[in-house]
Amino acid sequence: MRVYRSSTAAAVVVVCAISLLAAPGAAFAAPAPPGDSVRLEDVRKRLDRLYHQAAVATDAYNAVEEQVTEQSGTVSDLKKKIADGQKRLDGLKNRAGAAARAHYRTGGGLPPEAGLILSDDPEDFLDGAGRLKEGQRATEGLIAALARTQVNLRIYAEDAAANWDELERTRKKKDSAQREVKQKLADAEELWESLATKERERLREMELERQRAAQAAWLGSGVLDEVAAEGSGAGGKAVAYARKQLSKPYEWGAEGPGSFDCSGLTQQAWAAAGIDIPRTSQEQWRALPRIDESRMRPGDLIVYNTDASHIALYIGDGEMIHSPRPGRSVTVAGAGSMPILGVVRPDM
Repeated sequence: MRVYRSSTAAAVVVVCAISLLAAPGAAFAAPAPPGDSVRLEDVRKRLDRLYHQAAVATDAYNAVEEQVTEQSGTVSDLKKKIADGQKRLDGLKNRAGAAARAHYRTGGGLPPEAGLILSDDPEDFLDGAGRLKEGQRATEGLIAALARTQVNLRIYAEDAAANWDELERTRKKKDSAQREVKQKLADAEELWESLATKERERLREMELERQRAAQAAWLGSGVLDEVAAEGSGAGGKAVAYARKQLSKPYEWGAEGPGSFDCSGLTQQAWAAAGIDIPRTSQEQWRALPRIDESRMRPGDLIVYNTDASHIALYIGDGEMIHSPRPGRSVTVAGAGSMPILGVVRPDM
């Protein structure tokens, strides 16, 4: 809260200064005090840090959300196996009971010697004895099937309990990541709202100046001298999808169709091209084949920051499409306007 109060106070000073300079009789507007630019640069760094932390937390949220979905599916499958196994067990018990009753009714409990003595026809007895042995084997098979089914049910129940516990732990991680995202964004919003309109405009100018300088330096390095002008067929489809999403708002944790976070956009773009890739920017960086920047082509994914917390889709001519951060929309920007960690190719 100390940052908020100091920022607010400084904002009031700036507003008052602007009001005085604009008052009747003022012949010219004095330049901003040297300390003002220094303070705005400090605010910019704090905003960048908060949005970066929110992006990292968003990646963590997306990762555990995928885990929750996967683990929920596992628990659901185990519940179905338990239900199916219970039906099979009940059926086997019924069959075993019927076999036992039939065995009793047909004198199956008599010893073979007594059956031979009481039988009028020894051949009939021998035929019956053969059928009895077949019945005994069938009963033994039922008993074995019962035992296997009971063992499987116990294993399924134990697995379900373990997976349920793991699911609950993952849900807690998801809730924690969600709270962190919201807190970082709330802090950034509070800091932004503490600024005067002129200060916000100046911060946007400073941001664009930095991006233009970074892009110019990147292009000046000759990195694009041998870059392909066209991508693969799948890469072209991914780019076409991304272009259709321009101007849609950033929303953390979103993967379309109305809004996107950075990795949600790249994942859906490649899904439209028929290729499944991981959900988060860090997983996309970890799992997909890496290529050198000099071999980059449209459709490739550019990963930014040392922790792979941001990702974009390269579209050619030194440009990329990305969903930048809260308060912004899907847009085209210079591919070198942010610090590049590396490039990956989903269809390699």
